[in-house]
Amino acid sequence: MKDSIKVAIAQIAPIWLSRQKTLEKVMTFVTKAADQNAKLIVFGEALIPGYPFWLERLNGAAFNSSVQKEIHALYSRQAINIEESQLDSLCELAKEKEISIYLGTVERPSDRGGHSLYCSMIFINQGGEIKSIHRKLMPTYEERLSWSIGDGHGLVTHKIPPFTVGGLNCWENWMPLARAAMYAQGEDLHVSIWPGNKRNTEKLIPVIAQESRSYVMGVSGIFRPEDIPDDLPFAEEMREVTQTTLADGGSCIAAPDGSWVIEPVVNKEDLIVVEINHKRVREERQNFDPSGHYSRPDVLSLSVNRERQSVLK
Repeated sequence: MKDSIKVAIAQIAPIWLSRQKTLEKVMTFVTKAADQNAKLIVFGEALIPGYPFWLERLNGAAFNSSVQKEIHALYSRQAINIEESQLDSLCELAKEKEISIYLGTVERPSDRGGHSLYCSMIFINQGGEIKSIHRKLMPTYEERLSWSIGDGHGLVTHKIPPFTVGGLNCWENWMPLARAAMYAQGEDLHVSIWPGNKRNTEKLIPVIAQESRSYVMGVSGIFRPEDIPDDLPFAEEMREVTQTTLADGGSCIAAPDGSWVIEPVVNKEDLIVVEINHKRVREERQNFDPSGHYSRPDVLSLSVNRERQSVLK
């Protein structure tokens, strides 16, 4: 087994609130990464169809607002419904190119009635199979005005030899027990996805790397005033309150000792491909392994409920 693989970060802006156009852009970057022999590519949080920036900018907390209802109806229509085969083309591409994908989406799942929205991190393996859908455990602050509360069903890891990879959405990466749940499954490549901004990644990503003695990929999106499409019903109002960049990126990779492999990249769309070596994980686990020789399961343990939530039993 080879000790090293190439991994790719796609720091891109969505074609905001267009599921199909953003998916086409994603597929372009998947192809570019595969052509550089990457075995994994990661995209930012809620990239398809985009992060709900209007909540902060257009008084998202206004109850029974006709503006908020109209925006939400559009957002819901453009969200991903996997049961309707909306990711089939991406899965086929992953299989063709033999590359695994972590994709941040807004999901409108049929198993919760088909109308509520979830911030979901989807893993597609190199065989083109959707192997996990992790719905964000707790949306952050104003996100709760749009996204529903997820569950532990997707708190799982996957093999991309020689690595074991897992991931969390945005501020879930601040949750010690969520991180511990991933470490306990042998995770040694951690994927941390964000809507964007260097302030979210530059301090936390090295900490997670040192804590877990793993590689950590912090992957963010980009969102600028020019990313507001002309044909949105609230485009003019959004532009009036969006004079500066709302998401500047900050994508990066930290090594198992917390040092930078790739320092945070800001203010540009980019495809970053880098080779990582599993030997560095094994070196750092010599003196500390959070779920192995340094753990005390006789003293401390963690229970994880992986049941998919449903109103029907």
